Amino acid sequence: MLHSDRRALFHEHRERALARLAADDACALVFSGSPRIRNHDAEHRFRPESDFWHLTGFGEPEAVLVLAPRGAQARSVLFLREREREMEIWNGRRLGVAAAPAALGIERAHPIGELWSRLPDYVRGHERLVYRTGLDEARDRQAIALLGRVRPTIRNGATAPQQWADPALSLHELRLFKTPGELECMRRAAAISAAAHLACLRAARPGVHERELDALLDYEFARRGASGAAYTNIVAAGENACILHYIEKAAELRAGDLLLVDAGAEYECYASDVTRTYPIGGRFSPEQRALYELVLRVQKECIALVGPGRPFWGVHEHALAELSRGLIELGLLKGTLEEVLAQASYKRFYMHRTSHWLGLDVHDCGAYHVAGAGRTLEPGMVLTVEPGLYIAPDDETVEPRWRGLGVRIEDDVLVTRDGHEVLTEAIPKEVAELETLVGAGALP
Repeated sequence: MLHSDRRALFHEHRERALARLAADDACALVFSGSPRIRNHDAEHRFRPESDFWHLTGFGEPEAVLVLAPRGAQARSVLFLREREREMEIWNGRRLGVAAAPAALGIERAHPIGELWSRLPDYVRGHERLVYRTGLDEARDRQAIALLGRVRPTIRNGATAPQQWADPALSLHELRLFKTPGELECMRRAAAISAAAHLACLRAARPGVHERELDALLDYEFARRGASGAAYTNIVAAGENACILHYIEKAAELRAGDLLLVDAGAEYECYASDVTRTYPIGGRFSPEQRALYELVLRVQKECIALVGPGRPFWGVHEHALAELSRGLIELGLLKGTLEEVLAQASYKRFYMHRTSHWLGLDVHDCGAYHVAGAGRTLEPGMVLTVEPGLYIAPDDETVEPRWRGLGVRIEDDVLVTRDGHEVLTEAIPKEVAELETLVGAGALP
C-alpha cells in the first residue's frame, strides 16, 4: 500500500488529468507495460511506463488505468492482475483486484482479463480517446476494435469517442510542470547522484578501469535508496569522452587523460541527469584546462539565463555563441563569430543541444515549441544545462595537443517563481575542487 503522502501525490495527478480531459471532452487509456525479454527467458527489471506511474504510483506490469471524467460508473478505474498463489511464488507478490482501490486511491478495480469487454461502459460519454498508438501493434488493433464497437451507439443518441488524441496534448503537458511532491523525489534523486559522483571522483586514479567506476556508481545509487540508474552510465576515459553515448567501459584510466562521467540516479521513477569531467592524476594540462574553463564559464552563464519568462531556446543559443567565440580565441575555429554561426562549423566540436526537459524520463515529455514559437520557461519546469566540447582523436585540422579531448558539464535546473534552483549544485565542478578531490579516496 502506498504511504498516505504518496497516495495523495498520485491522487493530485489524477485530478489534474481528469480536469484536463474533461475540458477536452476526452477519456484516457494508460498502460503500465509488460516485462521485456533481455535474452532467452531472462527479463529486464520491470519499470512501468512513465504516464502510468505518474497517475498511479503502481509498479506492476500488465495493468491499465482508465480515466473517464464523464463516466457514469467511476472516473478512475484500474485493471490489474488478480492474486495467484503459484505465480506469486515464482515471480513475486501481487496487489490484487480487491486491495487496489484502498491501496492506491482508485475508485474501482477489475481483473485485467476483463479490460476490453468492460471498456465500452467507461469510454461512452466522451468525444475523444487519449491513447498512445505505435507501441504495441496487437494492442492498437484492440483499441481500434473498441471504437468500432462503441460508435454504432451514437445512432441511439449516445456519445462515443470518434477520434484518437495523443497524450502529448494533455497528459504530457501536465507532466512538464512538476508538483511539490514530484520535486521532492527529484531533489532526492539529485542528492543520491551527488553522493555517487563524489565517490566516483575520489576513486578515479590511474590504473582503475572504467567498469569499476561504473559499478561504484550503481553501488552508491542502490545503497542510498535509488531504484538504480536513470539511464546507462557513461564512464568515458581519454578519447572515449568524444563518443557521446559511450557505454563500453572497457578502458583503463591513464594519468594525464580526462574522465567524463555522465550518470544519474532514479528515485521513485524520477530521474536525475548529471555530467562531470575531471583530470585523471589530479592536474589539468593547459589544453584540458582551457577547454574545461570555457565549458564551465558557458555553463554558468547558461544557468543564469534560466528563469520564468525567459526563452527555452535562449539557453542553447547563448551556448552556441559563447562556445564558438571561445573556440575562435583558442584557434580551433577559423573566421568571425558570425561566419562560424552561419556555417555551423562549431558542430565539429559541439553537436548536441544544451538542454532538455527532465522528470520521469531522462528526456522528459513536453513540447519545446508552442503555436510555432519557441517555448517560454515557467515555474515548475525542470531542464538540464549541459554544454560540451569534443575534439575527435583523428581530427587532423587541429594540433595534436588538442585531439581526443572531451568535456561536458551538466546540471539539473528547476525554474522557480523568482529564478531557478540548481538541483545538482552539490556536485563539485570548480577546477580547484576537482584537482583536490580526484583520486583522494579509494574503491570500496
